[in-house]
Amino acid sequence: MLRIKKLDIFVLKSFLLLFAGTFFICLFIFMMQFLWRYVDELVGKGLEINVLAQFFFYSGLTLIPLSLPLAILLAALMTFGNFGERYELLSMKAAGIPLLRIMRPVVLFCAFLGAMSFFFQNEIGPRAQKQLWTLLVSMKQKSPEVDIPEGVFYSDIDGYNIYVKHKDRKTGMLKDVLIYNFSDGFENAHIIWAEEGKLELTADKQHLYLHLYNGEQFENLKSQSVISRNVPYRRESFKEKHTLIQFDSGFNMVDGDFLDRRSDIKNMREISQAIDSLEIRADSVGRAYFNDVISTTYKSPVLTRADSTKLEKLNVAYINTDSIYNSMTSQEKMQTLSKTENRVSSLASECDMKSFMSKEMDNSIRTHRSDWHKKITLSLACLIFFFIGAPLGAIIRKGGLGMPVVISVLIFVVYYIIDSGATRVGKSGEMNIVLGTWMSTLVLAPLGAFFTYKSNKDSVVFNIDTYAAFFRKVFGIRLSRHMFKKEVIIHTPEYRKDIEILKHISVECEEYLHTHRLKGLPNYIEIFTSNKHDDTIADISKQMETVIEELSNTKDHVLLNIMNNYPILWVKSHKSPFDNRWLNVLLGIVIPAGLLVYLNIWRFRLRLEKDLKVIIKTNEQIVQQIKDQHYYSQQ
Repeated sequence: MLRIKKLDIFVLKSFLLLFAGTFFICLFIFMMQFLWRYVDELVGKGLEINVLAQFFFYSGLTLIPLSLPLAILLAALMTFGNFGERYELLSMKAAGIPLLRIMRPVVLFCAFLGAMSFFFQNEIGPRAQKQLWTLLVSMKQKSPEVDIPEGVFYSDIDGYNIYVKHKDRKTGMLKDVLIYNFSDGFENAHIIWAEEGKLELTADKQHLYLHLYNGEQFENLKSQSVISRNVPYRRESFKEKHTLIQFDSGFNMVDGDFLDRRSDIKNMREISQAIDSLEIRADSVGRAYFNDVISTTYKSPVLTRADSTKLEKLNVAYINTDSIYNSMTSQEKMQTLSKTENRVSSLASECDMKSFMSKEMDNSIRTHRSDWHKKITLSLACLIFFFIGAPLGAIIRKGGLGMPVVISVLIFVVYYIIDSGATRVGKSGEMNIVLGTWMSTLVLAPLGAFFTYKSNKDSVVFNIDTYAAFFRKVFGIRLSRHMFKKEVIIHTPEYRKDIEILKHISVECEEYLHTHRLKGLPNYIEIFTSNKHDDTIADISKQMETVIEELSNTKDHVLLNIMNNYPILWVKSHKSPFDNRWLNVLLGIVIPAGLLVYLNIWRFRLRLEKDLKVIIKTNEQIVQQIKDQHYYSQQ
């Protein structure tokens, strides 16, 4: 039995508060991006408020399934990042509650959101898509609002070009108006010029009422003779002229039945039926094309009885077309080549047309299949993005709108690039359309599982210090010592004992340098067939660190400064790379990689020789400093 505890309520409440905000933010961002794509269809059309409200409403409905995954990702990152930053997650784990148990209420909620997203895409989304596309087509067909600019020709009124030199914004009067009327054809153009004019829209919004004052009209008259070079015209002067221009500025909703072939306005059942119909149609068209080609282009010649008898008498095994062509006259050759060229051109055009029709049907089938699977992948993305965001938040332990927003945007951009790119390749036929549609899910699902596993194990996968230490080890980069005087010293160093240890370390270093030829090239076979450790160097390093820790309690600044010269010894880098002998053998067999490792080991051997000499020299300086300051005699 599922029991709801206070912890579940606390986690779910924290997530829901952030999810509500992130969802509307993401939806707003996607709507602005969608609006930017179709801003040209909205601006300058004089659309009414109810039309714009419908546009934003339906566009918002269609973008809800895309906004949910990003909102879940961002909310999960912020929620569990806040838990980690405020040490609430640490307290829960300290109480013996595993991470998956903490995530359980939100997982169930995200699963519910995924189911609702699937229902929304399958039932509500197709209707909203149809209404949205109908609105967009209607907006494109609507005539723009009449706003004639100054100093340029205005041609948005069908059949008219209008030029206005100056406009009076207060009275609406147009100054120095020039009108080209091509409604009766270019050859019968009417040209009107007026000192002033005014343009009004009739009450039914079907016509423009044009008032002109103090002007002239020029009109070409039809010529009586075709060969006449002089075209008569008529000139008319007027003080006041009024005319109606047909201009439908109303918004008329088009019939959306022409959109029925689109796959994004269908649910999964309708898409499956459409795919079956398209496949049957494609098969029938393909068979028809095949039969047509067989009966025309590749049709076998039918010989008459006389032709067959003649071929048998001539004993012709095959027909030599070159000899037939060479036996023709020049005129016959030209006729034959002309007929052949026309025939080939006709066949090429016919094949191109049939190929285009076949590709269109194949593209339509692939698009329908992609949209069918897209309804499932977008629903699963709600869960996948949660299993990416929640573990990342627990690992990073950063809440707020800083780091979570950056990471969420980067992850979603990667998801969008993979999804759109693979889907586009699948629709083009270069990849299986099912694989292309599921590619983003196949890539991000293992990533979510990996992050969840690492977070559940308290991994340091995003700890920068861990990666820095790894690269320092690979490239041999060492940290420098920084010895500082302690504010409170409880135990002063035993200088007499420390001097003896330092002398012993120096002796061991000299013996090691004498017995090991560190400057020479190491034995390649011995390096990659042995897994022994260098206990001598490990012991020297241990003794040196012990003395340094002891002498760090001194009050002598000079002594502390001298100890900064001690190197940090790497006790394994100059020996075999792995503790497992067979791994060493395998690496040695792979010559390119083994050779690089071998040269790197030689580099570490040279550095070890230098470090041992530095240790000997530093030991001498410390012993001399202790004797000079008489620390030895004070004990």
